[in-house]
Amino acid sequence: MSIVHDTDPEFDVIIIGTGAGGGTLAHALAPTGARILMLERGELLPRERENWDEKAVFEQKRYLAKETWYDRDDRSFEPYTHYWVGGNTKVYGAALLRMREDDFGEVRHVGGMSPAWPISYRDLEPYYTRAERLYTVHGARGSDPCEPPASEPFPHPAVEPEPRIKELFDDLRAQGLRPFPIPLGVRPNHSERGAAPYRLSNFDGYPDLTQVKADAHVVGVQSALRRREVSLLTSAYAERLETDSTGRLVTGVVVRRGGQTTTLRAGIVVVACGAINSAALLLRSAGPRHPNGLANSSGMVGRHYMTHQNGCFVAVMQEENPSQFQKHFGLTDFYRASSEAPFPLGTIQLMGKPDRGTLAWLRGSQLPGVPLDDIAGRTIDFFLTAEDLPDPDNRITLRTDGSIRVSYTPNNTQAYDRLHDTLVRILTRVEHARGRSQPVFLTSRLGVSGVSHQCGTLRFGMDPSTSVLDVDCKAHDLDNLYVADSSFFPSSSAVNPSLTIMANALRLGEHLSRRLGGTPTVESRSFAVQRGVLA
Repeated sequence: MSIVHDTDPEFDVIIIGTGAGGGTLAHALAPTGARILMLERGELLPRERENWDEKAVFEQKRYLAKETWYDRDDRSFEPYTHYWVGGNTKVYGAALLRMREDDFGEVRHVGGMSPAWPISYRDLEPYYTRAERLYTVHGARGSDPCEPPASEPFPHPAVEPEPRIKELFDDLRAQGLRPFPIPLGVRPNHSERGAAPYRLSNFDGYPDLTQVKADAHVVGVQSALRRREVSLLTSAYAERLETDSTGRLVTGVVVRRGGQTTTLRAGIVVVACGAINSAALLLRSAGPRHPNGLANSSGMVGRHYMTHQNGCFVAVMQEENPSQFQKHFGLTDFYRASSEAPFPLGTIQLMGKPDRGTLAWLRGSQLPGVPLDDIAGRTIDFFLTAEDLPDPDNRITLRTDGSIRVSYTPNNTQAYDRLHDTLVRILTRVEHARGRSQPVFLTSRLGVSGVSHQCGTLRFGMDPSTSVLDVDCKAHDLDNLYVADSSFFPSSSAVNPSLTIMANALRLGEHLSRRLGGTPTVESRSFAVQRGVLA
């Protein structure tokens, strides 16, 4: 691995963050031959037995960021976020779904209107396809009833379900529903002769010591570092960005590392810290030309924060569920308005088995006298996602001590409530059809600390007065500052954001390749006219 030295601070591109956006962008830009520096505040996550130890991961929080943030009412909380090379993808569930085609237009919800994007699904489709290839997505094209048009099949067939999950899959179909294999980013070796089969197990929330999980570190960062022009600096916290006297150019990234502070310089700076930390970095970078925060002439930096309405839904069944990897299928039958509801509800998908601590918390006073291990052996576990709508009062700000405040009030809550109740009815019918007893449902909606699906704090758009970024994800107010994480989302949809982040990073990579003088591989569809600074 190449590590930069503080005495050699000049680069063509600095990318701050190595997650789904930054890691993918580094991979895309590496072939240009440009001198690229990736900055990561965390370290390389060690491959160790604790990666799959439930107690170490969830009870001891071995890999969780050691940070305290604050909510709207100044109450402290520990955010569910991770600072490692690869960012949050080191522990994500690798569900890589495309946003639906109509998500790019206005969508009316029971709680209000979800705004249109300044680009269409068609503009992003080639990059979705490339991202699916890059992250070796396994799926079954055409099985998702809300799936948007695609130019190619999935690169690999869907992961096969275990017997108990296959039974439920078939039961749902018998009820007239259309479950589909969740597109998963995994890297089992399909081609090596004599290779032993790999069986997925501890996955959601766990690091993967086998590196079969297709995360931004093993897919993006490692491949980029094979180029000698690409460097990685870990334990490097970006404190602020400096600009020239005009305020139009970022001239330096002030980095704190090992008790020392240095300023690194590049012709192009890309912020990819995650929607919350990217907004915080720009707010910390206020100066004479940008008194309210860098790139904030619109006042939109940090605003319109979204994180989905997500929740855990644990169904305790009569029959045992011995599945080691149950994360096989999803349901989007209620993604749009349907007979169940006149407005969109969201996405239902299976998730990994919850740890014992989470299960005990969800259980509360239910099922008294039943051993927790008995309950754990009979659960089938779901993750519910409903869209939350952009609200300027849902925002990221800094407290006087510089710490992060997340001001967030849920909206469009009826969609989540109806999605929850719909799943209760579905599973009740399924079990009754088999002559089994009524399941017991242990459920909870995630609170302010559940930031895994964070997005929207630096929205892109055509109008500099209502958006932070242009359609190429360049800051309206600066000529060499870009963003490559989920901050750019104008709306959140109701699917996991990872694949859209990756696809947009590839789109941005093509744009920057042209600016750097390279040759892109797919024709870019750019709508913006830059200020004479593009090649």
